Amino acid sequence: MFHFFQKKYFLADYLHGLVDIHNHILPGIDDGAGTIKDSIDLLNGFSELGITTFVCTPHIMHNHYDNTPSTIHAAHKLLENEIISKQMANISLEPAAEHMVDDNFENLLERGQVMALKKEYLLIEMSYLQPSLNFNEAIDKIALHNYFPIFAHPERYIYYHRKYKIYPSLKRQGILFQLNLQSLSPLAYGKEVQKTALKLLSDGLIDYVGSDVHNIRQLSLIKETKISRSNLNLLLPIIENTIQTFY
Repeated sequence: MFHFFQKKYFLADYLHGLVDIHNHILPGIDDGAGTIKDSIDLLNGFSELGITTFVCTPHIMHNHYDNTPSTIHAAHKLLENEIISKQMANISLEPAAEHMVDDNFENLLERGQVMALKKEYLLIEMSYLQPSLNFNEAIDKIALHNYFPIFAHPERYIYYHRKYKIYPSLKRQGILFQLNLQSLSPLAYGKEVQKTALKLLSDGLIDYVGSDVHNIRQLSLIKETKISRSNLNLLLPIIENTIQTFY
């Protein structure tokens, strides 16, 4: 009966040294940071948490955010130059992308226009409205191109919540799961997403974590998030695995 009164711990106290592999801090190329100032404000906020190493992952989404390696590298260079001018020597940025599995994804893959994390991992997502019709074919082609697929925020796809067996099935296909840190609070995406996030964590299905931060409000939410000791114990090895894989 006393589990209702378990002590809660601030998530932020355990993020020092994390490599953030999912964020939208590059300026002006998607729905994340709009300006360089926004980017710098986010980097300063992350630094307060001890997070200074980033793999930047702007959207590549056909007819919405038609980013290319060229546009991403240009935004990355712009931000790096600003970091140098402000003498923020502790910050490390690498460019990559979050790829929507849409009707143009396989074309980008074939043309070598994808942006991998550490040259090995592709961060992918689907629409929140319905699964991608070509998802299984895309996963096969990702493997044929010698990439490991990382499925961004699987807890956010509400159409899978009542078909939970899909998650272990996706894992058996060799898909890696990246949990959003924001999902650990019901204030980010709602209680249903939080519940699924915690179940995926409890079932050992999560491989990596990322912030998926687009703005200061979302970063502030992570700073305010509290979790139980049992959930923290599940999360800490995943944080460490993220650091070890992507540092």
